[in-house]
Amino acid sequence: MAKTNIYIDGNNLYRSAKELAFEIDYRKFRGWLRQKYEPQNVYLFIGLVPERVKFYEYLQKSGYILVFKQTVSVGEKIKGNCDAELVLKTVSDFYEKEFDSAIIITGDGDFGCLVEFLKERNMSLEVIAPDEGKCSILIKNKNIKITFLNNLYHKFSNKT
Repeated sequence: MAKTNIYIDGNNLYRSAKELAFEIDYRKFRGWLRQKYEPQNVYLFIGLVPERVKFYEYLQKSGYILVFKQTVSVGEKIKGNCDAELVLKTVSDFYEKEFDSAIIITGDGDFGCLVEFLKERNMSLEVIAPDEGKCSILIKNKNIKITFLNNLYHKFSNKT
């Protein structure tokens, strides 16, 4: 049986849903991923904010493997960009033969190089972009399967 790993750009997923006026029910989203893709592992890359421990526990109980990035406060904003962690984990898992197919959930063009890397190595690959209108051309131009969540949010979130 093929091993599928899912790698989620947590910030991109959260912000895109919010901009589309949806609040993700992460337990339902994990169930949707389970039903549709039968993944072996679902990694959620997220900034570590100590006050959000209960939320992290909820995510883990929902079936996500959390990969944290230490955050820093810049004025009122909290910064914790996990792009490098997601790329490193995916490439490391590729070389360790941890999956036969990969799904990357992001619309961020910074991951175009990762998509290209996996595609050049004939890896079974799909991108799930949280917002069709904000999906970077650096992903769209890779000639791979892209699923957009715009018309699917109703399955695993609430309108805000």
